[in-house]
Amino acid sequence: MRTIMKVTIPVEAGNRAIRDGSIGTIMKAAMESLKPEAAYFYAENGKRHAMYVFDLKDPSDIPVVAEPFFLGLRADVQLCPCMNAEEVAVGVAKVGAAA
Repeated sequence: MRTIMKVTIPVEAGNRAIRDGSIGTIMKAAMESLKPEAAYFYAENGKRHAMYVFDLKDPSDIPVVAEPFFLGLRADVQLCPCMNAEEVAVGVAKVGAAA
C-alpha cells in the first residue's frame, strides 16, 4: 500500500547525528530500503523532517521501516496510507456507484 512516512527528528538528536555522521548513514539506508517514489527533507517548527512516499508491502514491515529512525535519531515517525490522483478517481467512482 502506498504510504507516507513523516519523520520528525528532535533537534539535539539531529545535531548529534550530524556531528557523528550517522544521519547520512541512516538516511541513505532508508532510501535504499524503502525505494521511495518521492522523498523530501525540510525544516518545520524548528525541527528537521523527512517525508517518504513508498510502498509498504505488509504491516509487519512497519518495525523494519520505523525502528532505524527511533533507534538512531530518537525520531517521531508517522505512517499514513495515501493515494495518487488516479487512485482517488477510482475510489470516487466506487463511492458514486455505491450511492
